[in-house]
Amino acid sequence: MSEEMKAADGTAEVMETMEDYAAELEASFKRVKEGDVLTGTVISVNEDMVTLDLKYYAEGVISKENLSNDPEFNLLREIQPGDEITATVVSADDGEGNIVLSRKLANDRLAWEKLGSMLSDRTIARVKIEEIVKGGAVAYLEGIRGFIPASKLAGEYVEDLDEYNGKVIEVTVITADEENKKLVLSGREPALMKQKEETSKKIEKCQVGTVMEGTVDSLKDYGAFINLENGLSGLLHISQISSQRIKHPGVVLKEGQTVKVKIISIADHKISLSMKAVQEEEEAEAEVYDYKEEGSAFTGLSALLKGLKI
Repeated sequence: MSEEMKAADGTAEVMETMEDYAAELEASFKRVKEGDVLTGTVISVNEDMVTLDLKYYAEGVISKENLSNDPEFNLLREIQPGDEITATVVSADDGEGNIVLSRKLANDRLAWEKLGSMLSDRTIARVKIEEIVKGGAVAYLEGIRGFIPASKLAGEYVEDLDEYNGKVIEVTVITADEENKKLVLSGREPALMKQKEETSKKIEKCQVGTVMEGTVDSLKDYGAFINLENGLSGLLHISQISSQRIKHPGVVLKEGQTVKVKIISIADHKISLSMKAVQEEEEAEAEVYDYKEEGSAFTGLSALLKGLKI
């Protein structure tokens, strides 16, 4: 049977060329060294190790310890055959012909780059408090262990840090020092931002002209801060305390005193108040009331006189 006939009936062996082995040949000439970053496909997973196909004459192995910094990382659950993993070469030979890799090292490089971007962009991220330590708490972000100082844990002072253990909070990066492996996070900034947004929404619902009661929270040279009955705080400027000129708010007010004030502005999400406006309105109403009383008395007298014959 001729070669043409063999080809026709499919019995001929497929002729292989050097091009069919190009990838393997190229890989055989590679010289892998410590520090190289390689990408491979997972071919097997067990409780202690992952084995990778690197398209190389040797396979790559990554121990559980070199996979992640996250203490809750579950190897069997999070890595499956067929997954692609990028890792850094720790050793070109483990003594058994395998290349020893660390995904942790490769991830750390990428993580620190991302953390640097998060720092400059003021990115807000969610983290879980893993541990309470002296002076603060520990949480992992991008697989890197971060420290949250007690003063930065929330928008207000936290008396019992243990209440935050295991809690998920929003944080920003305030220090990302790769050289010294120092990551510092803050839950205070996102918490204050959230409080500000909520306050702004409440302020938007306030109506200029509304009169309500409030309590004097603090006195300043320029006025007084009033805690309103709706939970918001506003500024009562010294010029709006009294119709008379006063040198200091303390001449009229004292901390803890209940006052009646009118909202005169909510510009720039800040509430401006006036006691003077309330006093002036009350005085005006009193004058109208007195006028009506006098007017009704006069009218009654006129009607009485009108009925008399002189």
